[in-house]
Amino acid sequence: MAEPTAFPAVILAGGLSRRMGHDKALIQLGQMPLALHVAARLAPQVKSLHLNAPQGYALTGNLPILPDPRPDRPGPLAGVLAGLKAFIDSPGAPTHILTVPCDTPFLPLDLVRRLAGQADPGTIVMAASAGRSHPVTALWPVRLAEDLETWLNDPAHRRVFDFIARHPARTVEFPFFDGPFGPIDPFFNINTPEDLALARTILERGAP
Repeated sequence: MAEPTAFPAVILAGGLSRRMGHDKALIQLGQMPLALHVAARLAPQVKSLHLNAPQGYALTGNLPILPDPRPDRPGPLAGVLAGLKAFIDSPGAPTHILTVPCDTPFLPLDLVRRLAGQADPGTIVMAASAGRSHPVTALWPVRLAEDLETWLNDPAHRRVFDFIARHPARTVEFPFFDGPFGPIDPFFNINTPEDLALARTILERGAP
């Protein structure tokens, strides 16, 4: 088993955030933009932190930027590919990279340790909760870079689960935590103004 802190992390902020109407990564939650809340949860758990976002992005001064390698913004898999390509040939290349979405501010504090416990060089390891997999919150073997690049050459290949189905994969189940109105999924993500209001309440009342 690799040490959890051997893995670099990529926060995926390259999406268009159509449901919120503006860039979710920059939404203010408490004293920080949402993406920086995610970064703060991950920082003690990983080797390095990077943000998948366009060049010149507003948080460039806070995190190193990894832009999509594709101009057509084909979704989260392009961000995964950006991370794989960035690290596959780096000195002392990791076996995996971690990806997480930019809108999940309450990620488990033991996320990487538990995912790493199931990692081997060829296996994708996804987080899960309440029996539901979260394919964007996952450890991805860097050896998948070439296959993913070829896969994305087909415009019909955009679904994350479809790509995962091509490779060995497993999930790690995480429990809910106690929130102000009942149990909260640690992979709760902010898609609507109502979600944002709930996240602010959780934060104000002391997220774990």
